[in-house]
Amino acid sequence: MTIESIESTPEAGESPANAPDPVAQEEPRPTPAAAEPAAAPAPAAAAGDDEEPAPELVWYVLKVQSSREDTIRDALARRVKIQGLGRFFGQIVVPTEKITEIRNNKKRIVERKTYPGYIMVQMELNEKTWFLVRETPGVGDFVGAHGTPTKMTDAEVNQMLHQEEEKTTAETPKVRIDVERGDRVKIKDGPFENFEGTVEEVIEGRGLVKVMLINFNRPTPVDLEYWQLERI
Repeated sequence: MTIESIESTPEAGESPANAPDPVAQEEPRPTPAAAEPAAAPAPAAAAGDDEEPAPELVWYVLKVQSSREDTIRDALARRVKIQGLGRFFGQIVVPTEKITEIRNNKKRIVERKTYPGYIMVQMELNEKTWFLVRETPGVGDFVGAHGTPTKMTDAEVNQMLHQEEEKTTAETPKVRIDVERGDRVKIKDGPFENFEGTVEEVIEGRGLVKVMLINFNRPTPVDLEYWQLERI
């Protein structure tokens, strides 16, 4: 055996010099795919999205038993609270005005109902509120045509509540004068007591009445406080 053949013959357990490295030839193992990120949770509904819209409060007029307006108003307010429907109601009002009266020669300011037999209610009309109002003892019906409650205009609300008048007159009470031009009256106080005459003019803002008297056979105009005379 020659030297060349000995050198070229590999020893037992050795790989030939030109034999491919089994490790190098091993195909790379596929790396497991990266886990996909979890889907982002859907954004929570914005606060208030599921809330009911705010009630639309409108003024209505109710027919009620006369002389029981205050009692019926209080009973209606209690029923609203008990049934938990307060969000559907605003004000419940008995329209009144302040007037000056004279009794026993004493002047006093009193409050009287301007629309006896009626009250005003600010509410959203739906099935629950309609039944609550109609089933309140003493309530007759809503004011309206053909059974349909009529919404009040802003002008009507202001008129019934005297809001515009209160802004301009502040706390000045309204004077109640029960006579008008052309009425025959008798003077019951003052230097012309027991004289009779005819009303020429009523000055409500000052609480005065101008009366035409016959004095010494001559017509004489006299300005009197409204409480100094009475209609005959």
